[in-house]
This record gives sequence, C-alpha cells and structure tokens, in this order.
Amino acid sequence: MASTSGTKGPFEIGRRPRKRMLRAPMRYVDLGNEEGVVDSEIVPSSLAVLVPILRAALEIEEENPRVAYLCRFHAYEKAHTMDPTSSGRDVRQFKTYLLDKLEKEEVLTHRLLRKSDGRELQAYYQNFYEKKIRDGGFSQTPVEMAKSVQIATVLYEVLKTTVASQNIEETTRRYAEDVEHKRGQYELYNILPLYAVGVKPPIMELPEIKAAIFALSKVDNLPMPIIRARPGASNYDYTMPTNRLKKVNDILDWIASMFGFQVCLFLAEA
Repeated sequence: MASTSGTKGPFEIGRRPRKRMLRAPMRYVDLGNEEGVVDSEIVPSSLAVLVPILRAALEIEEENPRVAYLCRFHAYEKAHTMDPTSSGRDVRQFKTYLLDKLEKEEVLTHRLLRKSDGRELQAYYQNFYEKKIRDGGFSQTPVEMAKSVQIATVLYEVLKTTVASQNIEETTRRYAEDVEHKRGQYELYNILPLYAVGVKPPIMELPEIKAAIFALSKVDNLPMPIIRARPGASNYDYTMPTNRLKKVNDILDWIASMFGFQVCLFLAEA
C-alpha cells in the first residue's frame, strides 16, 4: 500500500482485488441516504474489529481527508482478508459499499496529496500524538483521552501497513510505545473497576461515575446481613458474640450477602 510517488494512491498500485463482484445476486442492506451513513454503524458482526478503524477515519476526516481515506482502505483490505469470499452475513454488501466509497474518495483526496502516502501518514501520526496524546493529558477529559489513544493506535496500525519497517522513524516508534503504554490507563470499561488495586483508572474520576458509586454505596438504611456463629464448630470461640453484622461495601455487595446471587451465577456459568 506504500506509495513512492505523490501521484499514485493505493488503487493505482494493484492492491485492490481485481474481481469486484458488484453484480452478483445478493440481499442488499438498505442504506437510505448514503451521505448520512456512518460506516461503523453498518459493519457486519463478523467484521466488528473494523469498527475502531472506521470510527478513527470519521474523527480525522475533516482535518486530513487523505489519512482518513487510508484508514478506510486499510479497513477494506482487512475485511477482504478476513472474509475473501464474502460469505458472512451482509459482508458482501458492506464491502461493496465501502469499495464504492473508496473509489470516490480516491478521486477527491488524490489532488490534496502533496507528499507520498507514507510520509503524509507518518507526519500526521507524529502531529496527532504531540497534540492529542502528549499535550492532551492536560486539556482532555479521561473519555476524550481514551478516544485519542484509540485513534492513535489505529493510525499506527495503518502506518505499519503503509510504510516499510525500515522507513518508520525512531520518533514514530517511540511515540507508538508510549501510546501502547497509555492504552491500559485509558481503557473504556463495560464493568467499572470499583476496587481496582494500584493506580485508580482515570474513568473513575468522572463526575457521573463518582455520583453512581456514591449512590451504590448508600446502604445505611438497609438491614445488614448477620453472620451467625456456630457453637458446634471446632474453632468456635466462646468469647466471640454469637451473631455479628457483616460489613458490606455497596448495594451489590449487600444483595450478594443477602441472596447469594453471585454464587448462583458462578455455579450456572460453571
């Protein structure tokens, strides 16, 4: 996909599959007004790994249409590698849509290119890192930083398929290592790490997350679960009270102590 001249794009160097399979019988996906379609929203479930790439393309499109085009082209190649026969549900329709869009963008962005694709992408990656990652920690929220880290990760993935390994600058490699390090710090969670050991994840500092945690921890007006000592146990200590209250951290802990739902869930999964 690397171009050695500012006059050629990926479609001119023969990387696109020769057979386009546009007219084969297929069940079309209704895309409505194509101008309003968001690529990442019509990705087939079997190609879900493409969503971050297409979202990154959408985010940077206004700032650098050519780099956005290169991201989408990478997504198309990845889709073709994952499902070369387009046998998955809605895969052929999606690939057809994306290929048609790429052909239009190749014409529109080709004239904007002043350098080779590889140099353009590498320069943009370094600029993005310096503005959004290195300096962004002081001006962005944790959610915004998580998005920037994800975009930078995608850009470097695309860069490695565009630029020969020996031509990747040391500065770019160093930036990529720092992005990889920060990925763990700015992970987007489906389940919040309420009691994470070590450094608290930045997502836990969001006001809405703090409010939710505060609401979950309001258990003062609930009857506390009781731990009942068993006099018949071999390690029973007669100096200890017969019954004592169990300490709970939040409403989820309280429900687990009262009803044992987590134990039942684990048994069901086993």
